[in-house]
Amino acid sequence: MAKQLGCFIKEARSHIVEWDAETAEENLGSGEVLVIDVREPDEFDSGHIAGALNIPRGILEASADPTTKHRHPVLCTAHDKTILLYCHSGGRSAMAAWVLKQMGFGQAYSLAGGLECWEAEGFELEANLR
Repeated sequence: MAKQLGCFIKEARSHIVEWDAETAEENLGSGEVLVIDVREPDEFDSGHIAGALNIPRGILEASADPTTKHRHPVLCTAHDKTILLYCHSGGRSAMAAWVLKQMGFGQAYSLAGGLECWEAEGFELEANLR
């Protein structure tokens, strides 16, 4: 039987650690966490966690691989850094964290519940003004 999206998310979550919004906010205060928003650019522009890089889920692997011409200069050299990934509700970021772990990023975490939970806890977002 073919897998549905929920199956992929459930499998990813079984291999990663998720941070709740409070844990994420506390850890971000250290300034040592690389924050990656895996949503699409228009989603990112509407509001994101301060300091986050926007690397959409669809190009994550190429961005993380230093051997590709599409590598992201910060991400592809961050194998030893703590990385927090997030999206709208936590599904894309869970799959992204699992992919990065498979690519050798040992400290890749997903924001449980995504920005929905982040905002529900009262934490701020910043928006890009165009």
